[in-house]
Amino acid sequence: MIELAGIIILGIIAQWFAWRLRIPAILPLILIGLLVGPLASEYFGEKLIEPKWAPEDDKMGLFPGNSLYFFVSLAISVILFEGGLTLKRSEIKTVGPVITKLITLGTLVTFFGAAIAAYYIMYPKLSWQMAFLFSSLIIVTGPTVIAPILRNIPLKKNVSTVLKWEGILIDPIGALFAVLVYEFIASIGVGKEYTLTALEEFGKILLFGFTFGFTFANALAVMIRNKWIPHYLMNVATLAMVLFVFVASDVAAHESGLLAVVVMGMVMGNMNLPNLEELLYFKESLSVLLISILFILLAANIDMSDLELIYNWDTAILFAVIVFIIRPLGVLFSTQGSDLSFRERSFISWVGPRGIVAAGIASLFGQQLVDQGIPGAEYITPLVFMIVLGTVLLNATTARPVAHWLGVFLSKSEGILIVGASKVSRLIGDYLKRNDRHVVLIDNNAANVNKAKKMGIDALNANIYSDSFADSIELNDIGYLFAMTGNNDINQYAIDRFGKQFGENGAFRLSTLDETRSDEVGDSSHLFSGATDFLRLTEAVRKYPSIQEIDLKDQDHLNTLLEISGKDQDTVPLFIKSKAGELKILRPAEEVPEYSAGSKLVYLGKVYDFDQEGV
Repeated sequence: MIELAGIIILGIIAQWFAWRLRIPAILPLILIGLLVGPLASEYFGEKLIEPKWAPEDDKMGLFPGNSLYFFVSLAISVILFEGGLTLKRSEIKTVGPVITKLITLGTLVTFFGAAIAAYYIMYPKLSWQMAFLFSSLIIVTGPTVIAPILRNIPLKKNVSTVLKWEGILIDPIGALFAVLVYEFIASIGVGKEYTLTALEEFGKILLFGFTFGFTFANALAVMIRNKWIPHYLMNVATLAMVLFVFVASDVAAHESGLLAVVVMGMVMGNMNLPNLEELLYFKESLSVLLISILFILLAANIDMSDLELIYNWDTAILFAVIVFIIRPLGVLFSTQGSDLSFRERSFISWVGPRGIVAAGIASLFGQQLVDQGIPGAEYITPLVFMIVLGTVLLNATTARPVAHWLGVFLSKSEGILIVGASKVSRLIGDYLKRNDRHVVLIDNNAANVNKAKKMGIDALNANIYSDSFADSIELNDIGYLFAMTGNNDINQYAIDRFGKQFGENGAFRLSTLDETRSDEVGDSSHLFSGATDFLRLTEAVRKYPSIQEIDLKDQDHLNTLLEISGKDQDTVPLFIKSKAGELKILRPAEEVPEYSAGSKLVYLGKVYDFDQEGV
């Protein structure tokens, strides 16, 4: 009981420290696992936490027999399903070919390159079979370690999107490669003709994995849409379905469960389902708990004898080859001919931390092969953990300075977060997007969010009172905050709570009705003009749902236009657009901006024939 409670408590403490230090949680989790496991046994004579219960060795642990590995398998299935839910097809319009090559050509480069390196560097400790199993396990980069790095470093959008998608998509691919190699090795062990057997197993994995994942994703979607599952049971019912799909697929084709749950998550994540965001929040919380438990258990399960196996120069050389040669070669071949610059490709080459799937599957397969007496199998788990810990530590500590050095770091965030996805926000957001601004709308109204997405605008269905959306990778380049809801309290809360985080260049809100009736000039946080509240914007959009631009002649022309449009309740001046395309927000607390040649006045409302009005 003490050990179980201790694992959860230590796991959450590690997650908290990772949050405070802005590092991937895997780092403190593995370190804690090593401290309470093999390091504790070295200094105290026994582990403080013993994951496996082995009566034959007089070990009293938490999980008897193979129960630990069953628990690891189920936990990884939930983590991969949650990762699949976050995959959106709309995110890869510009970098789709690069991601496709990274998870195909890049995977092959890592698979063969790392295997050759492992065999010759570790010779004669590793056979070719063990070398290929090792290389298949380190293919994965892992969303659980990529995401914290991306959240804490504002990168150019193409770079962050490539790394995010690679980390999630390559998990099941790496798992499949590991399964295929494992089937080769297992078939040799029992004296079968391994080539045909392995290919048959691989075909079954693909068939049942895709079939089960796609079928049950649609079945669950039908249940949710038709409200056959009550709201309070939706999250736990989905969890039960995920576990069922994993187990059923695995029974039909051994080791196909991982692919099935990823496919299930991807299919559901790209459906227009009610309460999908709520489901994602639940799965994220569950994944955090499972990851915390898993890493401590797996690290604690390592023995000092395992660590001594890799305490030599051979493993250091192998690590260096994988990080400085294999990973860059894979990225170089995969990004050849793409729109990514050399500096962007170099940064992607540098960031390749391995995560939970590599560690989890290594523990599963490594121990099973050791139990079967396969030579060299005892090296698999410690070698993979060395790569996981080393790459996470390296990338977590160097990603920011390397991003600065290579010039892929956004020194000034120009993205715009608009709180509220009403018709007014969508219209203004669309205009900003057409003028090359990255715009993200946030609203807890799913209908408004879907309308924004159909217009091609990034939008999040989230509650402004929740902190969870603030960790979204999609918001890493935000520098402006516009609070434009019809609720004055929400607008003010957004400014107070998220102004510093997302308002690096300015955080603004609409005026309240009382403020529009006041003779005083609005303060610096007011958006557009002191007489502009949500009602005025809504009425203007209802009558004239378009944004106009008019060329400016000189300073007097600008002053007169602002005076005329200011008197018309159906017209709202928004921006001054320079000849170079830069937009300056018109705000009541500032004086009229100075005219510059080629500038335009951008306003919401009807098309004026100013020439007929003598302007």
